[in-house]
Amino acid sequence: MITSCPHCRKKLKLDKAQQARLQQTLNELAPGKRLTIKCPNCKQPIRVAANGTSEANGATAVQPPAPPDIEWLRKERFPDEEKIEDVPMALLLYPENSGRDAVREAVEQVGYQVFVAKTVKEARDRMRFVNFACVTLHSRFEGESLEDSSFHAYMRDMAMQRRRYIFYILIGPEFHTLYNLQALASSANLVVNERDVKHLDVVLRKAIPSFEELFSPLLEKMGVFGKG
Repeated sequence: MITSCPHCRKKLKLDKAQQARLQQTLNELAPGKRLTIKCPNCKQPIRVAANGTSEANGATAVQPPAPPDIEWLRKERFPDEEKIEDVPMALLLYPENSGRDAVREAVEQVGYQVFVAKTVKEARDRMRFVNFACVTLHSRFEGESLEDSSFHAYMRDMAMQRRRYIFYILIGPEFHTLYNLQALASSANLVVNERDVKHLDVVLRKAIPSFEELFSPLLEKMGVFGKG
């Protein structure tokens, strides 16, 4: 029987009555059918086979590496003077709530000038005239999931000669902070769980230099050959 979510890896914590109802429903499934339930933690859908295993944690499934341990995030701080220089503008698409101010402040603390877009149209119009070095999107800015986001689709389909110069950050309840594999799968440079927004300045001061260390030599070389 499934005991944990294959997406966020957290235990489902089903009581005996819930387990019994789940087992009864599985017993009544037609051959080859799957039962879809929603994880109470990350809200992602979980498809469960009649034998009680999910498609992501069955015996033949390939398990991705675990998210990184970010316990250090609650302890380690960086001096305020350590800021990222020569990064002019950042674009922020975030629901209008208390978290947005915290995100904006954190992005400003590492040296960006932040423009807050209220709509996707406003964001795309501004990107026509401004070369943003950083773009931050909350996965629920347009709907209930990242798949509902037309702006994410726009970023994902952007021509690489422009996209490679943008540090793209995704924030949402489904992400594991600093989990590079999840960022890669989401076509982003960094993913942050929204509960870690209070530590976002520290996350950025770790992630941005790593990004620049990895990609700056490549971008410089491509510039030499006229491919930047």
